[in-house]
Amino acid sequence: MNAAETLRRRIRSLTWLLIVGLVVSGATAIPLQWELDTTARILGVADSASGSATPGLAKWILKVRNAVRDTNAKYPFIAYGTDWLAFGHFVIAIAFVGALRNPVRNIWLFQFGMIACVLLVPYAFFFGALRGIPVPWRLIDCSFGVLGFIPLWFCQRSAAELAREHFSNGVTAATTGQLRS
Repeated sequence: MNAAETLRRRIRSLTWLLIVGLVVSGATAIPLQWELDTTARILGVADSASGSATPGLAKWILKVRNAVRDTNAKYPFIAYGTDWLAFGHFVIAIAFVGALRNPVRNIWLFQFGMIACVLLVPYAFFFGALRGIPVPWRLIDCSFGVLGFIPLWFCQRSAAELAREHFSNGVTAATTGQLRS
């Protein structure tokens, strides 16, 4: 296997990892009440009366679960917002198909993704503080930005190297359609 094929394989693998991560992350935004009920059962705190004696994470899960239950009971249309959050994840995942098809021409997708991952950190801290989200939970949210940045950086670096290798072989952008002017 030559260097170009190794780079393409790395880009494909990491891009698929990103796509699957975005789809799974989006899909988990839809059944929030079920997920929170299940998590509370797993933590052994399904009874909301046990909330006052419950420490740390379990207490937070109960608080969020009860808020989602109350909101869904009184104002079910609010959940439409998380449906759209899921849709946004799905659409971004679809955009990365362009990077699978032609990572050199679509290198901007990796750069876009890295910018989004970097912006996630101050966004989570600012709006998390504004909404009363505990710092440990905000750190979990920030971890998605950090973990997403890593494969995007490798993809961007590999796509740039692939472009250099491709165009250093005497092939011009105009003849390959790899880049637009």
